[in-house]
Amino acid sequence: MPRKSIARIPASTTNLGPGFDVLGLALRLYSTVELEEINSGIEILVSGIDSQIISKDVDNVAYRAANVVFEKTCYQPRGLRLRIENGIPAIRGLGGSGTAILGGLLTANALCGDPFSRDQLLNFATALEGHPDNVAASLLGGLVVSLTLDGRVHTVKLDCHPNLSVAIAIPDFQMPTERARGVLPDTVKFCDAVHNVSSSSLLVAAFATGNLELLPFAMRDRLHQPYRKSLIPGFDDVAEAAMRAGALGIALSGAGPSVAAYCIKEEQNIANQMNQAFAMHGVSCNVKILSIDSTGATVDIGE
Repeated sequence: MPRKSIARIPASTTNLGPGFDVLGLALRLYSTVELEEINSGIEILVSGIDSQIISKDVDNVAYRAANVVFEKTCYQPRGLRLRIENGIPAIRGLGGSGTAILGGLLTANALCGDPFSRDQLLNFATALEGHPDNVAASLLGGLVVSLTLDGRVHTVKLDCHPNLSVAIAIPDFQMPTERARGVLPDTVKFCDAVHNVSSSSLLVAAFATGNLELLPFAMRDRLHQPYRKSLIPGFDDVAEAAMRAGALGIALSGAGPSVAAYCIKEEQNIANQMNQAFAMHGVSCNVKILSIDSTGATVDIGE
């Protein structure tokens, strides 16, 4: 078996408005996880974006994910060196924890001789993450629709319009998922549930057919964004600025605070307008224009 493996995992943006915990889209922004069996001991090394807030101890999520594979295969490495080159802003709604989980699972699986299929690894990742949308998109690439039923994840991957890109405004504050979920109501109105089923169905159909002019109607949400936007200063103004500049649709990226604008032209202007709208509310942010990753996570064997 190899002594070292390296995984490259794309970021993701999820929900896309109405597809709460169901829809995920892979983006061309990457983290790299390298796992090497060494003679003894545990070394966890982290570099890159927000490396100062990522654990370098055995509670590191990538390390814990790798141990899931080792436990299931009954393989005990003599020692491990885990290296993470983090390219994804942490706790900003871009699937950073999902990429770390996948990185640990994929590299450990490679070190063990690939005993588990990608479907099995997706189920392991979902159990660790708590929902499949981020990990499914980052693992498979493209737009992924996911359903978890009886502990098993069922997915369909769709390719995206070749000209689609996503302008992401990434505020300089973090949004823990627990906080973002804490503002959600325990129950929703029946009419709101019907609205989101209709919107998310139309959204998937728009992606599947390339009919992107439907996005302004299909990305409207009533289940989570009306509550979560209270945690993000200027959200409504940012959304309005993006749409006025030519965005096809606008949504929180995951639980936020990042805001994603979907576009096929005027990407830079849209990003600039979002930045300016956040600045008017005293929020500094970084903007990125990202294309869609259609490949998903990759794994290589090192020497």
